[in-house]
Amino acid sequence: MEDQEIIELFFARKEQAICELSNKYGTICSKVADNILNNRLDSEECVNDAYLAVWNTIPPKKPEPLVSYVCRIVRNLALKKYHEKTAQKRNSSYDVALEELADCLPSPSSVEDEISANAVAEMVNRFLGTLEQRDRIMFVRRYWYADSLDELAELFHKSKHYVSVRLSRTSKALRQYLCKEGVDI
Repeated sequence: MEDQEIIELFFARKEQAICELSNKYGTICSKVADNILNNRLDSEECVNDAYLAVWNTIPPKKPEPLVSYVCRIVRNLALKKYHEKTAQKRNSSYDVALEELADCLPSPSSVEDEISANAVAEMVNRFLGTLEQRDRIMFVRRYWYADSLDELAELFHKSKHYVSVRLSRTSKALRQYLCKEGVDI
């Protein structure tokens, strides 16, 4: 079923919308949550909560593309649960991915910094637009969807070392780009 048809089901308040959304995007939603939480039950809970959130926001929203909208909700819910569960612990897979970018991005600590973070996000988007498609996809899959280096190596039919080097070079280029744009890192 096409996204537009699924959205129309939401607007008609038909429960079939949730079933169709799950059939079409359930796998990717589960993968996003699993990559962050590494816990099947917590991931299922996040995905189900995301379906409820979509139900509650469509209408009035009419997201385009639907997959990005749903994945963003799943990711945000998974991150919230991740932070709740790991307040004093370390989750090696997701923390490692975030630590790879730690020296590239400033950490917001005040309201002014939060506003500045939105500007930095726009700069990161512009930077991603300058990358080759392969590097852009690799970067987003690693730092947005939290794919492991092994998963990326398999996806791109490259070695884990190759993926690690590409991501390291992209992160270094991002740091240089942000410094050139005047962002204090």
